[in-house]
Amino acid sequence: MSEDRILLGIALTVGLAASCQILAGKLRVPALLLLLPAGFVAGALTDVIHPDDLLGAEFSALVSLSVAVILYDAGLGLDLSRLTGRTRGIVGRLLVTGVLVTFLAVGAVAPALFGMSLASAAMVGVILVVSGPTVVGPLLEYVRPTDTLRRVLVWEGTLIDPIGGILGALVFHAVSSSQADLGRGYQLGQFAISMAFGLAGGVVGVALLWLTLRVLRLGETLGTIAQLAVVIVVAAGCDVVRDDTGLIAATVTGLAVATLPGFDMPARRPFFETLVQLIIGLLFVSISSTVTAASLRPVLLPSLALVVFLVLVVRPLVAFLSTGRSGLTRGERGFIGWMAPRGIVAASTASAFATTLTDQGLAGAGKILPVTFLVIVGTVLLYALTAAPVARRLGVVRPSRSRPLLVGGDHWVVDLGRALRSAGLDVLMWAGDEDERERIKDAGLELAQGELLATATNPRARLEGVTTVFLLTDDDDFNALASVVVEGNVEGPVYRVAPPHEGHGVVAPYTGGDVLFGARLVRHVLAERYRRGARYLVQPASRPVPAGSETLFVVRGDGRLHPVTEDRTVSPAADDLLVLLGPVPRPG
Repeated sequence: MSEDRILLGIALTVGLAASCQILAGKLRVPALLLLLPAGFVAGALTDVIHPDDLLGAEFSALVSLSVAVILYDAGLGLDLSRLTGRTRGIVGRLLVTGVLVTFLAVGAVAPALFGMSLASAAMVGVILVVSGPTVVGPLLEYVRPTDTLRRVLVWEGTLIDPIGGILGALVFHAVSSSQADLGRGYQLGQFAISMAFGLAGGVVGVALLWLTLRVLRLGETLGTIAQLAVVIVVAAGCDVVRDDTGLIAATVTGLAVATLPGFDMPARRPFFETLVQLIIGLLFVSISSTVTAASLRPVLLPSLALVVFLVLVVRPLVAFLSTGRSGLTRGERGFIGWMAPRGIVAASTASAFATTLTDQGLAGAGKILPVTFLVIVGTVLLYALTAAPVARRLGVVRPSRSRPLLVGGDHWVVDLGRALRSAGLDVLMWAGDEDERERIKDAGLELAQGELLATATNPRARLEGVTTVFLLTDDDDFNALASVVVEGNVEGPVYRVAPPHEGHGVVAPYTGGDVLFGARLVRHVLAERYRRGARYLVQPASRPVPAGSETLFVVRGDGRLHPVTEDRTVSPAADDLLVLLGPVPRPG
């Protein structure tokens, strides 16, 4: 292939990966829903995007290293200290039952459906046990189920990725060693050796990351470079010594770094997260371009039958066995039984293992990748189209009413929380100062637990149930910084009260974002007017606004909250409620 065609192929792959992920983000759908068809169509219509032509035999090695980085990142997301209470038990049962039932069920039906050997069927079964937060998350954002359901499904998807990666590598080595007819003891010995190499690689990876992240205290940019280098070096080194043990090493490294005390891992790693997302996009476009229509045609109808079997039999059975006596409602149990799309790790491990098994002559190994491709597309498409109506039918959709979080504990902020609650909203408040927290409790308002920024900056955490954040503390720089770091971890917008015009804070005057209430009602003016006797009024929009009052919020008839901002006024309808700041009483 000429240099120009190579450049064109690389450019097309990167362009498709980026555009699909951007469009998916705007449409709030899983990126896989666009990446896989885009890569397949590009591979069918052009001859410049095929990775085997662009990279040759090296493509398989690059896939293996890419999967190692993805699994390391998945392991980093497992802060098990946040998995507590009833959720821990439900998620644990879903993982154990889901892995066993899915593996055994798929392994039992795959030989009959696809005419493959039991070893190939076992490989398909372990590949399809995984789901993944990159698929589940966008679907849940669209469906908006109850907080309990969201916690359970996100944790299940987050944990199953590294578990599935390790199990996939172990089953691959068991299947691969079984091709050599040297006896059961030899096979078990090879299996144990592979596991030992993977664990040893994980230990080396943890030691190197301890040196770079803990001892040398590298910043975000150098720390990201160090993490990427360590994962690739350890994974590649293990693969050189023993094929495909690098995936085990990378997963173990991520799990250890997330679990062991002493690692000072930043809650948000935008550089590394961006890199992983780019790898995912490039990997999916490249993998799907290798899937041809000729390879799909023989397995199309059996794969559709497998999708139906997984959706209507396997997943409901897993949910039924795992959620009994869990305290979940019938609707919540039903929705868990209707949410198990396959994602990134399934496609990646299928691509990483299928080629080797095919080269070894394993019967049916050539069907592993096209079957996995069709199951991913089928499950993601089916759940994307049906999850929302199913959730509504089961009564597990969170109400459309806004649930604002007010950050701050000044007297005027607490009274504002009371006013919003009297308008029918479920108000949540948070303050760092203990006296302010006591003031919030004394007012009968719900106090958010924990450290706000520690939760808000966790890239896999969400401020659960919160639809809008209002930053109203008396520290303008805190409000400005928090408006940046909290954005993206809440379903709706983040607003901050305006700093004084003459203020010269370090950050506040130079930070963008929506500013509340307009130029006249800056923070110190609001506090001073409240101190002098101004109070909040809640009244129907059909009534005239009292003289001297300022409109702060409009609460729609369906419970949605719209604040007046520096750049936007809100036009109320007759059935809306207005939250006003009344005039300061005249002396005497």
